[in-house]
Amino acid sequence: MIDVTAVFDIGKTNKKFFLFDKNYKEVYKEYIHFDEIEDEDGFPTENLPALQTWLKSVFENILEASEYNVKAINFSTYGASFVHLDENGEVLTPLYNYTKPIDKNIIDGFLEKYGPKEEFLKTTGCFDLSLLNSGLQLYWLKYSKPEVFKKIKYSLHLPQYLSYVFTGIPLSEYTSIGCHTALWDYTKKDYHEWVYKEELNNILPKIVSTETSINMNYNGKRIKIGVGIHDSSSALLPYVRSVKKKFVLVSTGTWSITLNPFTDHPIIEDTHDKDSINYMRINGKPVKATRLFLGNEYKIQVRKLDKHFGVAEDYHRHVKFDYETYSEIMKDFKHMFKWESLMDSKMPSETKISYTKFEDAYHQLMTELVLLQIKSIKEVIGGDSIKRLYIDGGFSDNDLFVKLLSHHFRNMKLRTTDSSLGSALGAAISISDTELNSKFLKKNYSLKKHVPFIIK
Repeated sequence: MIDVTAVFDIGKTNKKFFLFDKNYKEVYKEYIHFDEIEDEDGFPTENLPALQTWLKSVFENILEASEYNVKAINFSTYGASFVHLDENGEVLTPLYNYTKPIDKNIIDGFLEKYGPKEEFLKTTGCFDLSLLNSGLQLYWLKYSKPEVFKKIKYSLHLPQYLSYVFTGIPLSEYTSIGCHTALWDYTKKDYHEWVYKEELNNILPKIVSTETSINMNYNGKRIKIGVGIHDSSSALLPYVRSVKKKFVLVSTGTWSITLNPFTDHPIIEDTHDKDSINYMRINGKPVKATRLFLGNEYKIQVRKLDKHFGVAEDYHRHVKFDYETYSEIMKDFKHMFKWESLMDSKMPSETKISYTKFEDAYHQLMTELVLLQIKSIKEVIGGDSIKRLYIDGGFSDNDLFVKLLSHHFRNMKLRTTDSSLGSALGAAISISDTELNSKFLKKNYSLKKHVPFIIK
């Protein structure tokens, strides 16, 4: 029988369940996908009842399995989502989708009371006001659905709700509070004054460290149950625990999130920059971050190039960096791509491809996208002295992306890691007493060193 830590890793699309052994090696996994349901306004939302049923059945099956001895369980999920409970612990509302539009009057009324907007965004580490700020969801409920709001006993962020399903104990923790919720004042290191004025602190449970676990007797077994963790902060944790020197992590995917957990100046000064945000580490320390819709734009533009050159849709995966091609592009460099999901003052009014080969156009595309990524990284480093750069996620195996970044950050040690388990592993580590050493990333994340190419 193997001793294991169980982790539910809940994304908006895929719901995953993992078992890790004492060395954090994956020994079991299970995936499921639920179709969304609709809230009372017909807007798509998470199927919370189905999710809860699945959590319980998967966990009970594992407890009965003779080959595993579950010692602990934890939860990693997307943020900006509240579950509201009544005095009987019953769920009161749908899990409102953070993309759901919110009445402009609500936002205007909020800013009249608690603005000016720029100052508010700066102190709360947010880039705008919408339901993507879970705190605004509470304000919206209070003033647009007062009869529902009055019945709320506790509002739990999604990771803490999943923990509550197993423990029945309502709690709050730092990483969920700190992810662009508009609840936290980063200058005071406490809830923002508006939270107290609106008396929302009465429905937000006690804050505990993310490393907190509750020892419980579950179906006759003694199990350590974690309080849950926000997925971006969770993905950062294995690096923070195993790398002793200061670093910046570029976590790539649909969004490319660049995280600096070591800055002495976490508060975003430029409130016009819609892509600067704050996260929180498990101990409540702020993380300065920037976000870039890189993977989304890449997908859009590659699809267009496939069509333009008549190549197979996976052709781009096999293109390797070519120095001569890059040199030609840089000789008389001009921006060629008009972005659809990104804003850049240097982009042309329309895309004009002057190349006859896919490889050349692809090099041009990656050069332009990497320029945006460089800007994002530099913003997050600011004046800090940081010599290490880690890249994980989808772009970590894109040869052009890695070589171009390595070239532009020649004075930094650039490493790529390969782990689709990032946030799940972080959740397992956060409730473990195990010390991680410097070999952890090499063993568990296929850590690779990259040397800048030689300029000819």
